[in-house]
Amino acid sequence: MKHVLSHSHNPLLRTAASLAVIAALSVAVPASAASTKVAQHKNIAATASSSKTIGKTSHTDRVEARIAELRGKLKITPDQEDKWNNVTQVMRENAQKQDSLRQTRIQATNKMTAVEDLNSYSQIADAHAEGLKKFIPAFQALYDSMSDGQKKQADAMFQPGQSRMASRTATGKKS
Repeated sequence: MKHVLSHSHNPLLRTAASLAVIAALSVAVPASAASTKVAQHKNIAATASSSKTIGKTSHTDRVEARIAELRGKLKITPDQEDKWNNVTQVMRENAQKQDSLRQTRIQATNKMTAVEDLNSYSQIADAHAEGLKKFIPAFQALYDSMSDGQKKQADAMFQPGQSRMASRTATGKKS
């Protein structure tokens, strides 16, 4: 019976244990933040369980779709091109970092202890936060150069749920 319950060889049990730890830790975190963390962890676990979808759902693929969507809807002008290029460079660098960390995590899925699993997840979360810190000033410079119409469109596109839905639709994945 001990072998069946071993976390070190059963990725499903390890994921369940990780989710239980995250849920336990979320008592001190606002409910919306906790549910976001659990949802993100479930997404990583789902990606890890299906190697066939890695190419289709990589962060880089979703970011490229988002870049195309933003460029089209924001109607970037020639005067905004340099600022736009800075934004897209940060987006691509952030996506590459996320993909690298997630690929490392996927490759180690069957070898990680619960603590290693949590540390791996923490690295991904930290990279996401660092990426936002790089993205915000680049986007702020572009946003400041936008017309009122462009700003209104950007505001609408960055509403909660909009970027996720647009990216999933562009990559053919349904939510």
